[in-house]
Amino acid sequence: MAALYACTKCHQRFPFEALSQGQQLCKECRIAHPVVKCTYCRTEYQQESKTNTICKKCAQNVQLYGTPKPCQYCNIIAAFIGNKCQRCTNSEKKYGPPYSCEQCKQQCAFDRKDDRKKVDGKLLCWLCTLSYKRVLQKTKEQRKHLSSSSRVSHQEKEQYSRLSGGSHYNSFSPDLALDSPGTDHFVIIAQLKEEVATLKKMLHQKDQMILEKEKKITELKADFQYQESQMRAKMNQMEKTHKEVTEQLQAKNRELLKQAAALSKSKKSEKSGAITSP
Repeated sequence: MAALYACTKCHQRFPFEALSQGQQLCKECRIAHPVVKCTYCRTEYQQESKTNTICKKCAQNVQLYGTPKPCQYCNIIAAFIGNKCQRCTNSEKKYGPPYSCEQCKQQCAFDRKDDRKKVDGKLLCWLCTLSYKRVLQKTKEQRKHLSSSSRVSHQEKEQYSRLSGGSHYNSFSPDLALDSPGTDHFVIIAQLKEEVATLKKMLHQKDQMILEKEKKITELKADFQYQESQMRAKMNQMEKTHKEVTEQLQAKNRELLKQAAALSKSKKSEKSGAITSP
């Protein structure tokens, strides 16, 4: 009986071939928790739920520092502190200022001074390096598929040539399919598709940022209008109260003046009465 190995997510046991190479996940867990790119830092992570679109590290940074800004070098929306993302900040400290990427032409490629770490001798930024490697991996898989299908086709044609007695099929070689210009075109097309997908995602992120900013501006305007209305109402109330107090004081002052006039009049009459009495 073949040995069974546990899935790292659901912990059920499966044959070793049924688990993924990297994280040892079964087929159901790979479907339920696919590997996706973080909306902010663009690194790949295991998605826990459909609503979760950012990795754990970015989620912690959002709680600590708020929504990130685009990095001034790579333009990835991952600058939580300052104007540069953590990746570009660390690379700048280690390798110096960035150079122009030979693929996207942005000033975000760091020269490691080691030709072995370059991709086919090209100085690429982090995103373009990932895209280039992904394209190469897809090309290798396509070539393997082409090679296997070509071998099957070659065997079928040999069988047909033996049955039919013909010899013109024996000259067919599966390597022709691999050396044809179509494979180079496939690499270019796949790379362009990858670039278009990356640009679409960046555009979507910028649209989301614009929408968030517009939403914030609308909220600030509404708050400002509310505060302004509250202030006006308070000023009107204070003006009304001041007017009422002023009128009360004026009325009291008039009353006191009347009393004073009456007192002075009574005193004068008393004095005149005292003079005429002898």
